[in-house]
Amino acid sequence: MLVHIPSELPSTLEEIKINDNHLHAIDEDGLKDLKNLITLELEGNKLSEANVSPLAFSPLKSLSYLRLGRNKFRIIPQGLPTTLEELYLENNQIEEVSEICFNHTRNINVIVLKHNKLEEHRIAPLAWINQENLESIDLSYNKLYHVPSYLPKSLLHLILVGNQIERIPGYVFGHMKPGLEYLYLSFNKLTDDGIDPVSFFGAYHTLRELFLDHNELKSVPFGIDEMRKLRFLRLNNNKIRTVPPERICKAHLDDDVHDNSEEEENEDSRLEHVHLENNYINTRQLSPHAFSCIRSYCSVVLKPQKSK
Repeated sequence: MLVHIPSELPSTLEEIKINDNHLHAIDEDGLKDLKNLITLELEGNKLSEANVSPLAFSPLKSLSYLRLGRNKFRIIPQGLPTTLEELYLENNQIEEVSEICFNHTRNINVIVLKHNKLEEHRIAPLAWINQENLESIDLSYNKLYHVPSYLPKSLLHLILVGNQIERIPGYVFGHMKPGLEYLYLSFNKLTDDGIDPVSFFGAYHTLRELFLDHNELKSVPFGIDEMRKLRFLRLNNNKIRTVPPERICKAHLDDDVHDNSEEEENEDSRLEHVHLENNYINTRQLSPHAFSCIRSYCSVVLKPQKSK
């Protein structure tokens, strides 16, 4: 039933958890002297930008892990510690990410903003594009209509489950170094028109997992055959009717031209899991070459299918 953070906490503390209380303010002295604090959890309270001082976090010279989920924030709190590495703000009412939010958090690695009210045009172009350590962003269950532009250069994990996304804009991943590895777009509104070969430009050689299940795709998107490192592909629960021979597996040369060189060995896909169940595929009509690059047939899930 705490309403305020207890005063006179020992300065040696490294971890404080005050989740699911009734905190409704943190003034600028609320966390004073806690220079050794590494972890701070304040989830499930009544905190907002109106009652948390922009100076509240400034005494925290060692903080790396901050949880503020299930509060009442409409914007990302100001004055975040420069040492911060992980920030959790899920289940708030956040509507925008301004270009100054993360100006001073150069070490930030993980940002979780799922279950908020973000639209892509309310994420400022300079909000996080120049972050060099930001590897994971979770924007699931917001109000996004397409994959946001100006994502961090360093991004490896992008989680966009449960939005209204209809489109992956061309070259949206093109500036990333070393490149995106995990892209989760399940439970959106993607159609064939919303994905084209340049949608994945910049991620062809790095993507390991691609989740496009529970969308409105009628065919397997172009470009998957170019994804050399892809291990896990989810296309289940769409409206796909067939899998053309060269859409998942690159076309092989004629057999008599091949010798058993290493190059051919490298042509084998790394795909370990391909989910295509709950579509409209007539499995009897599939080409024998549709999955020829996948080493193990048990890696391909085709049953059950929906009838017309």
